[in-house]
This record gives sequence, structure tokens and C-alpha cells, in this order.
Amino acid sequence: MEAQSQQAFEAGEWFRFRIHYGPFNASYATMEVEETTLRNNPVYHIKGRGKSTGLLHLFFKVDDDYQTFIDKKDGKPYKFIRKIDEGGYTKDLEIDFNHNKNQAHVFDKKHGKNNTYTTQENVHDMLSAFYYIRNNIKSDELSPGDEMNLNLFIDDETMNFKLRFLGREVIKTKFGKVATLKFRPLVMAGRVFKEKESLTFWVSDDANKLPVKIEADLKVGSLDADLDAYKGLKHPFRIIVD
Repeated sequence: MEAQSQQAFEAGEWFRFRIHYGPFNASYATMEVEETTLRNNPVYHIKGRGKSTGLLHLFFKVDDDYQTFIDKKDGKPYKFIRKIDEGGYTKDLEIDFNHNKNQAHVFDKKHGKNNTYTTQENVHDMLSAFYYIRNNIKSDELSPGDEMNLNLFIDDETMNFKLRFLGREVIKTKFGKVATLKFRPLVMAGRVFKEKESLTFWVSDDANKLPVKIEADLKVGSLDADLDAYKGLKHPFRIIVD
């Protein structure tokens, strides 16, 4: 997959996902894009929030705050914030990227530790990677089996992230039928996911490349997320009319 010049999003974009965990309406997650300046660079400030609701919140509290500051031109991250509480599993990290030196400076607020790590070129964080992917999908050139590779830095290590295109699919949403592109990232098996290929997501096959559905097989149970609301899209959201 090669870069395309037209951006898939702009400041003002906001969308919400309704997340189901087994029989529970587990939580809602929101993503929004703002404009600001960081280190004298014009950036997009992207905020992702997730919080458990209802019965699940009584048994397994989720309160996640993810933020990234990415260059408006090339999408590289300058700063990443990860503050999470997932059933008592907590992290509170700030990561500053120096792309000239290929370094990531990690401030672990929970433990009061500072460390600097060597990264690979064109490295991304968990959040910037998704927006970079949205901007770099050329749907008219995609064939099933095509792959995209990215260098990710997560917590304290660099890893290769691989995304495989599975094909095109029309799916039903609360807004109507939507033509989508189906992808499967190779994720880390372990604490959360059952195996390396346990996550699948669908994005709209239009200029937005908006995520509309996610399915994940977890170590315990399964998770489904569906687009619940949106506003501020840069391009028209295509709904198929029967």
C-alpha cells in the first residue's frame, strides 16, 4: 500500500463506538481530532477515550485515555499519552518521539521512571498508526492478501506491525448498508488476545476510511464494536440505498 495525497480526516472529526462484551453492552469509546501546535509544529491532537458502563463496570472497570500528537503533513507522532485502568491493570505513560535521533523518551508516571529507547525509522504509536493507515489505503489498488507493514513503539519496545487486507464486504450498520474494506492486523498474543490473528476490523470503502466495525477474540470471551455516532467527517459517508 502506498501513500495517497488526499487525507481521510481533518480537525473536527468525532465518532463513537458502542462496544459489546458477550451479552453486556460493555462500554462506549470515542475518537476525536483537534488542531494545535506542539514544539512549534502544527499537529493534529487525537484523543481516544473508552469507559465501561452498566453491569460490567461493577465487575470490570475500564477507563482508558489515549492521546497522540501527529504531524499534519506526514502523520508521524511527536507525543503519545496512555493512561489506562482496565480491571485494576493500570498504566500512566507519556512518550516523546525524536525522529531525527530515532529515539523514544518514556516517562512512566506510575513508577516515576524516565527511560530513553532506540526506535526504528518512521515509528508510530498505537493511535497514530491507525490514522496513518487511514491516510495510506489506496482502495482501488487493493487485492486480498496485500499487506502493510509499520514500525510500532509500545510502552518500551519497538515491534513490526503487519496489516493484511482480507477483501471487500457490504455490512449492515445502524446507518444502513456500508461498503467496507476488511483488514486483519497481526496482534500480540498474550495478556488480552487469544492468538496473533484474533482481531478484525472494517473501514468504509470511501474517502473517509472510517472504522465501522471491530471484532476481537479475547482470552476470555469476545468483543464486538460498532459505529454508533459520528460528525465532522471530511468526506461524505457513503450509505448504500437499496
